[in-house]
Amino acid sequence: MTIAVREAPARPAEAAENVNDFAINVATANGSGSQTSNGVLVRALFKMGIPVTAKNLFPSNIQGLPTWYIIRLSKDGYTGRRETMEVQVCMNGRTVAEDMAQVAPGGIVLYDDSLPVAARRKDVTYYPMPVKELVKAADLPFALRDYVANMVYVGVLAHLLEIDLDEIEAALLWNFEGKPKPAKLNMDMVNRAFAWAEENLTKTDGFRVAPMTGFNEGKIMADGNTAAALGAIFGGMTVTSWYPITPASSLAENVSKYAPKLRTDPDTGQATYAVIQAEDELAAIGMVVGAGWAGARAMTSTSGPGMSLMAEFAGLAYFAEIPAVVWNVQRMGPSTGLPTRTAQPDILSAYYLSHGDCRHVVLFPANPAECFEFGATAFDLAERLQTLVLVLSDLDLGMNVHITEPFAYPEKPMDRGKVLNADEIKALNGSWGRYKDVDGDGIGYRTLPGTPNPAAAYFARGTGHNEYAVYSERSEDWEANLFRLRRKFDTARTLVPGPVVETDNDAEIGIISLGSNDGAVQEARSRLAAQGIATSYLRLRALPIGASVRDFIHSYSKVFVVEANFDGQLHNILTTEEPAQATKLFSLAKCDGLSLSARFIAEGVAAGIN
Repeated sequence: MTIAVREAPARPAEAAENVNDFAINVATANGSGSQTSNGVLVRALFKMGIPVTAKNLFPSNIQGLPTWYIIRLSKDGYTGRRETMEVQVCMNGRTVAEDMAQVAPGGIVLYDDSLPVAARRKDVTYYPMPVKELVKAADLPFALRDYVANMVYVGVLAHLLEIDLDEIEAALLWNFEGKPKPAKLNMDMVNRAFAWAEENLTKTDGFRVAPMTGFNEGKIMADGNTAAALGAIFGGMTVTSWYPITPASSLAENVSKYAPKLRTDPDTGQATYAVIQAEDELAAIGMVVGAGWAGARAMTSTSGPGMSLMAEFAGLAYFAEIPAVVWNVQRMGPSTGLPTRTAQPDILSAYYLSHGDCRHVVLFPANPAECFEFGATAFDLAERLQTLVLVLSDLDLGMNVHITEPFAYPEKPMDRGKVLNADEIKALNGSWGRYKDVDGDGIGYRTLPGTPNPAAAYFARGTGHNEYAVYSERSEDWEANLFRLRRKFDTARTLVPGPVVETDNDAEIGIISLGSNDGAVQEARSRLAAQGIATSYLRLRALPIGASVRDFIHSYSKVFVVEANFDGQLHNILTTEEPAQATKLFSLAKCDGLSLSARFIAEGVAAGIN
């Protein structure tokens, strides 16, 4: 089939070859079905062996507002956000002028030819796509036309960039879970667009992809929320109580999706878990704390506004010493903020959540494999320490797909902590103290409801109590309890996941960061090294900090603390923990709703040492 081209491509002066090292920005409207087409592109590129990452910038409404999907290809394996876009796909008339203007010099623009081209640049190549004509010629069901239309740009990109059509077809089959009819419907449109482009477009740019090896082998693609859900299930989750909130909802939804397959008793056919959608976040955390007291491995998932509502129950879990887990998939704040933009603004509030003298264990996964790992680790720590554990992911890690190591099955047994059974209580002659520090680590022994010994019972108190769980307003009992809780927190320093440290023996500069910033930090270190600036890097995986973090800070003349919030919250915590080192700790923080870029980090470090 031939459809006349309305405008011949404009060609820039030079078209240098660029293979597997550029970014594609697809501009569409929310709710138009572009998630499928974009996901197919990413999976096809991944299966070709190309290191690829994706960032979905979508609005907080249901349908209609602009959406951008940025796909970065990096032959060198860099996974952080790239600030420049070389390949622009324009499918949204509301943003077409702005989108075209943002293309890097020497880049290319693919656009629906029904959209206006406001200002034609001489340093950019333009490729029109007859989207409406191709869709009309395909004679699609009316309800599906707008969705399948996105496959036009998949087909045109496949021709221009030389993306393997077999991998696109395989990705469609994977997306539709092996159902041939919807996969064929979409693939037919890809083939139509590919054939049209092959016949009608003359490629005048240097961008293309090519199969490669050395990076993707043995790896998978996954999003952090799915990984966290699976990790919790494999880690022994028995209760999940949650209330919907962006960007955390899909974590609990994936628990509901996979638990029936993985946690149903094969003999009875009965579920060995419970998932409850609560009426609000207060009810969700209340159910989790109650279930944790009863001996369940209980968790909830939320984001910043929900965590704020959970503050009082967090204090109860801390002071009554009840195991509980909260996953906070962070987004922009304060208040409602930007619900669909990423940030790390809840580090301080999570660490000190609740009123009074209260500090919590906080974990920071950096990739989907760690989200899976921390799904079990959080439960182990919560039960070993008898406390609330918070896991801080973020929208970028939680909702976007990432190349990651396959998930490792948790081989070690679950750590239920110090739980007395009936025989052990009998051996103690029924005399034990729920909040008594027998071992010097600040952690008392607990019992579970239903333990068949009358002496097992105790009151779990959020009010003042002595070491035998007896109500007390005596000053010495209160203060003794706080000192014991501090000892327990110091014990936590030795139990939480240690940092990942990469040392350069020539470095005088240190970088500390956490979570999903890792890819950008790694690339920034390469940029700095190219400028002759050697750095060492510590990726913090948990609070409270331990000796290895203190040693790292002491080892360098300047240490830059890199994080995606406005006030430098991790920097504030580190200066509080290490006040004598405060003058060598420098905050490098940014909060604009986007994940950090290597450029921002490298330029910030370079400026800070001069």
